[in-house]
Amino acid sequence: MTEPVTKPRTAFTKDERGILNNWAIEPKMYVDQGDDRFGLTEYAELINGRLAMVGFVGLVVIELVTGKGLLQIIGF
Repeated sequence: MTEPVTKPRTAFTKDERGILNNWAIEPKMYVDQGDDRFGLTEYAELINGRLAMVGFVGLVVIELVTGKGLLQIIGF
């Protein structure tokens, strides 16, 4: 009984005419379907909260430096 001959798997294959094809094995393609970053999402609300905190601290710093409130600075 003879053992079947197995060819080693390589990235090179030949077509029916015997022409070498270097790019026969292509990597599997996929689409990353991660979290949405737009719209009313948890991530958007987190960014909104952080920006609001930065703005509030900025206003407090401006009041401490100038000695005037925001309404006095803009002319009301």
